[in-house]
Amino acid sequence: MRCPFCEAEKDSLKVIDSRTCESGKAIRRRRQCLKCDKRFTTYEKIEQNIRLSVVKKDGRRVPWDQKRIFSGLERACFKRPIPESELQRVVDEVEEEVFKTYDREVPSDAVGRLVTERLRRIDQVAYVRFASVYKQFKTLEELVDEAKAVIDSRRYEDHPSQGRLFVDASKPPHADGENGITTPAANGPAAKGRHARGKAAKSAQHSPAVPSEA
Repeated sequence: MRCPFCEAEKDSLKVIDSRTCESGKAIRRRRQCLKCDKRFTTYEKIEQNIRLSVVKKDGRRVPWDQKRIFSGLERACFKRPIPESELQRVVDEVEEEVFKTYDREVPSDAVGRLVTERLRRIDQVAYVRFASVYKQFKTLEELVDEAKAVIDSRRYEDHPSQGRLFVDASKPPHADGENGITTPAANGPAAKGRHARGKAAKSAQHSPAVPSEA
């Protein structure tokens, strides 16, 4: 093994972190090169003779490779605040589901559907990026419709860390809670007028009655 940045030999590489991943099926090691001081990640796992094939839309068959799914997720999540561990978790879940459901062949559409279902819960922007390739949108209108469907969907609640596609400008600035009930500003002109009228009515109740002149 060599450093991917300066081609330093294995003796110059130091393991600074090691932990299990893929449900205990692999070991993730974080390494640092002592020559160029750069860091990179390696994975160690048992090599398996996987005979599962992915059937493409054009009929081609390619061997199952989770690295292709991970690279697709990396492109969709480019410059999004999503940790690498979260992407690996999605890949592991999809692979486990595929191996449980299919024996020798799995359609590429099924793989894409499993990925988008999980990516939609993580980040809306990354989901639309991935879906634009998976669903092969042919027009801009199809892309816009998909983006609107993400916003209007009630299947999943928005997470505070999710990337929003559009800002909801329909909500009034003084909305009270989730019901959207508009409450008047506390220091506005209407509030001051109501306060003055209430104060005058209260003074009139406590003032003694003055007899009128005959």
